[in-house]
Amino acid sequence: MKQKIRKIVVAYSGGLDTSVIVRWLRETYKCEVITFTADLGQGEELTGIEEKAKETGASKAYVEDLREEFVKDYVFPALQGNAVYEGGYLLGTSLARPLIARHLVRIAEQEGADAIAHGATGKGNDQVRFELSAYALNPRIRVVAPWREWDMNSRESLIAYAKIRSIPVPVTKQRPYSSDRNLFHISFEGGILEDPWSEPPEDMFVLTISPEKAPDTPEIVEIDFADGIPTAVNGKGLSPATLLSELNRLGGTHGIGRLDLVENRFVGMKSRGVYETPGGTILHTAHRAVESITMDREVMHLRDSLVPKFAELIYNGFWFSPEMDLLKKTMQEAQRGVTGTARLKLYKGNCTVLGRKSDHSLYHSGYATFEADQVYNQKDAEGFIKLNALRLRIRKMMEK
Repeated sequence: MKQKIRKIVVAYSGGLDTSVIVRWLRETYKCEVITFTADLGQGEELTGIEEKAKETGASKAYVEDLREEFVKDYVFPALQGNAVYEGGYLLGTSLARPLIARHLVRIAEQEGADAIAHGATGKGNDQVRFELSAYALNPRIRVVAPWREWDMNSRESLIAYAKIRSIPVPVTKQRPYSSDRNLFHISFEGGILEDPWSEPPEDMFVLTISPEKAPDTPEIVEIDFADGIPTAVNGKGLSPATLLSELNRLGGTHGIGRLDLVENRFVGMKSRGVYETPGGTILHTAHRAVESITMDREVMHLRDSLVPKFAELIYNGFWFSPEMDLLKKTMQEAQRGVTGTARLKLYKGNCTVLGRKSDHSLYHSGYATFEADQVYNQKDAEGFIKLNALRLRIRKMMEK
């Protein structure tokens, strides 16, 4: 017997799953359904989404522009900490989920709803990310996860359900893979991508041109940072969302930011994802370049030792946790003085550092030069080496 629900707020994308969910909730729980859609840079995907939600059965449809908040409060803090999961994934989907959950809970409280719902499957990471965030923000919130309740067990069954009820959906049997897009990236998974040996079809990609078809002339771009936060492109100050959009355009034109990754999901299985992150790839390269001349060695190495945990917490959905609060503050503190400019070359899928400069630079050409200098006594290195070799020499002597 299902607990009575009077009103529920659904995280709504307008895709296959959430389109079916709106109708299913009304039929199953006999309740009022309100949808919430976060505009995170999906572009044309949001066209007519409010009307579509209401036609599917929603009594009210919220659509809110969260692009600036997304980049400023989620993408840029992750960039400060160089958050990369398992060597490649820049966490585009992972960073969006806590923001969506925060506003989903807010609207539920505002509307006096009994519960919230999402379209994440019982196999994936997003169910964890949505629900951990929701419970951290409102310990008494009730969460409905239709994929863990209904008897439909595949995309095919959802398509059939939608067809019977005349629910328009953007997925067909000919294009069975699913995608998730925001201003930071677009991800693809499922369908033909479930074979890790199968090459992704070229017509699948949205944000990037094929590197083989990219311009034959490279493009030079300069990016300014202030305490690890990007502030300008080619000398022009831009808002966070506008800056990322411009770098997406530049990177996409030159085929930058494609990734094909088999990753380890938090729930225990391996999953193949294909990603496009053009602007994010450029920003990570530029950020590392500015860090290389402005960060103290020991601070950098200590920070780098924390990056895998930082990325793992984001990936696993612990954005609103005490350990994440601690790590975010640590990463921000480590970024003090990471201020300067990186110059990059964009060319056929490659993003190459050409130069870096900063008024806070710790790079001293007088010490680093291979030419004659008057600031470094090379004889000092002998004692340094012998002291560091002492334990190694003693160990070998004791073996004999």
